[in-house]
Amino acid sequence: MDIDFKEYQLSSELRGHEDDVRGICVCDNVGIATSSRDRTVRFWSLDPSDKRKYHSSKILLGHTSFVGPLAWISPNAEFPEGGLVSGGMDTMVLVWDLRSGEKVQTLQGHKLQVTGVTLDNEDIVSSSVDSTLKRWRKGKLVEFWEAHNAPIQTVIRIPSGEIVSDTVRGLSVMPGVGIISASHDCTIRLWALTGQVLMEMVGHTAIVYSIDSHASGLIVSGSEDRFAKIWKDGVCVQSLEHPGCVWDAKFLENGDIVTACSDGVTRIWTVHSDKVADSLELEAYASELSQYKLSRKKVGGLKLYDLPGLEALQIPGTSAGQTKVVREGDNGVAYSWDMKEQRWDKLGEVVDGPDDGMNRPILDGIQYDYVFDVDIGDGEPTRKLPYNRSVNINVPSVNFAEVYNPYDAADKWLLKENLPFSYRQQIVEFILQNTGQKDFTLNTSFRDPYTGAIPAKPTFKHIPKKGMLIFDAAQFDGILKKIMEFNNALLSDLEKKNLSMSELETSRVAAVVKILKDTSHYHCSSFADVDISLLLKLLKTWPPAMIFPVIDILRMTILHPDGASLLLKHVENQNDVLMEMIEKVSSNPTLPANLLTGIRAVTNLFKNSSWYSWLQKHRSEILDAFSSCYSSPNKNVQLSYSTLILNYAVLLIEKKDEEGQSHVLSAALEIAEEESMEVDSKYRALVAIGTLMLEGLVKKIALDFDVGNIARVAKASKETKIAEVGADIELLAKQS
Repeated sequence: MDIDFKEYQLSSELRGHEDDVRGICVCDNVGIATSSRDRTVRFWSLDPSDKRKYHSSKILLGHTSFVGPLAWISPNAEFPEGGLVSGGMDTMVLVWDLRSGEKVQTLQGHKLQVTGVTLDNEDIVSSSVDSTLKRWRKGKLVEFWEAHNAPIQTVIRIPSGEIVSDTVRGLSVMPGVGIISASHDCTIRLWALTGQVLMEMVGHTAIVYSIDSHASGLIVSGSEDRFAKIWKDGVCVQSLEHPGCVWDAKFLENGDIVTACSDGVTRIWTVHSDKVADSLELEAYASELSQYKLSRKKVGGLKLYDLPGLEALQIPGTSAGQTKVVREGDNGVAYSWDMKEQRWDKLGEVVDGPDDGMNRPILDGIQYDYVFDVDIGDGEPTRKLPYNRSVNINVPSVNFAEVYNPYDAADKWLLKENLPFSYRQQIVEFILQNTGQKDFTLNTSFRDPYTGAIPAKPTFKHIPKKGMLIFDAAQFDGILKKIMEFNNALLSDLEKKNLSMSELETSRVAAVVKILKDTSHYHCSSFADVDISLLLKLLKTWPPAMIFPVIDILRMTILHPDGASLLLKHVENQNDVLMEMIEKVSSNPTLPANLLTGIRAVTNLFKNSSWYSWLQKHRSEILDAFSSCYSSPNKNVQLSYSTLILNYAVLLIEKKDEEGQSHVLSAALEIAEEESMEVDSKYRALVAIGTLMLEGLVKKIALDFDVGNIARVAKASKETKIAEVGADIELLAKQS
């Protein structure tokens, strides 16, 4: 349909999601589907009483982590009212019947987040961060391609029948012309099907996440810069501001636009006057935008709402020239203390640096290109770091506004703040990253003028993790008592009496416990081979509800050098009883005691390097078996699983196993995103993420997973160690 361009205005808001709206699917004229970080898919139908509004008619529950891409199945014999395909962070592709609102197919095969789904006739094609494309037919995997050497972010089918995938953030068909793409580099490109770039559209100031086109020739894009931009003939003709990141944007057939925002709201925008929201709704949205911007507004690097009011000027200054910034209305205003007159003199309004599109910020009465907040850590207060990229010849030489070399800036600032020069290199790299000087050559001739030392590498407070964590505490008497209790129960059950231990066998178990108690002689004590055989026999034959104390004995045996060695020989020479144990404890219905002791036993294997090959070989099976533990209501199970993930991160970095690191990263991110996660569990998952980014091979994948957002949430935590490791990860992300 051909439409002349007119200004878009807000039509309606679709509220219901409890977290970021990540994806949009236009379902012909039937309705709109949206996906969210809240793990749900919602289907919205037109409100029969108000044709400009939609109501949530279906909530589809099935994903265990955030949901992203969606595809519409038009009504047919199998889906009379249509269907949906969804992909999630949980690696699943799910198929839904809209008539019942139920999940009818679960397509398992991807190892990492599913980033795209599209229909190819009756087949489903999915893309993933695991760098593969998979074709599904009637619920079965029929074909797959390892088409890229990097995470695939999107997949579409073009009218000629070809499947197009890419590592950019978004793709869409431009009818009769070619394909348009949205990218990390903040640009949009129009491509001919031959691969030739026909046009580049520049206007966004952050990652462009989504792109769509309309038959009228209009293009709409959504970006992290909070704008949905509308383009015509390569020119941005309108920018729709949002109170958060715009994850997705799609055209309806009538030319209206649907946007998905990180504030959890889906919005409809229209050029049709009869569909524009009423004046109260428009005023409410304008107020929401204003409040959002004020909450984010910074003055000299400080949040506006954190500044004191005018009452702060009633407190006298302590030295001549002391500067104080206070909030006056919607602005921050700087005052300087006049010691002679004993009064505060107004210097003027304080604004932030060029990155926020405002005037240059003021610090201590001087304007700079940048004023940064620097968190030193170790309980130190946040400091203000001023920096200019060029010399200001109008400022006296004693002022920091002269500084333009990052080493000079760091040296003078550290001296002023009375901070150790061990921070020097970290400050320099912080300046370079945050002022866009990535090509600046780090010249080793810049040495500490006081010590002559060459600058040190950046340091982080909690990463990388070195060494393995284990569970080495045990109540041996209680464990042995429980084993004997279960054995007596078997003896008294005529049908299960044959499973019980003999008197000799019970004495052998007691002997094992005695050896394990005597930790001071681990270097010279040993087990009989029959001891290990007995424990493995009990694991194999006893009922599932009775094996947890046996696993606990095995957990501690693994920490004994001779026990670990003997157990490995049994696993290598016979059936792998350990993998059978893992399968048994993780099979439904699961018992918390079995899960807890099972995960801890596997985690303790990391203490002995002779087990590393086995752990690497069975990594996929082990992590898949325990993958549901991150959402367990049992806090001890959560912590044990997070510890397993952290140990795997350390091991697979050592082994340079990129596929394994990707798997572990995905599992750690699931833990980090779980809001109800116990503090220590979340901390260990975050340390795993940071360690993988810093020393592993998956930093790019982590950035594609939106790890920066996870870091920002962690950094805002009230728990000190969560906030600190969040800051470590955020710094790593900024160094990309």
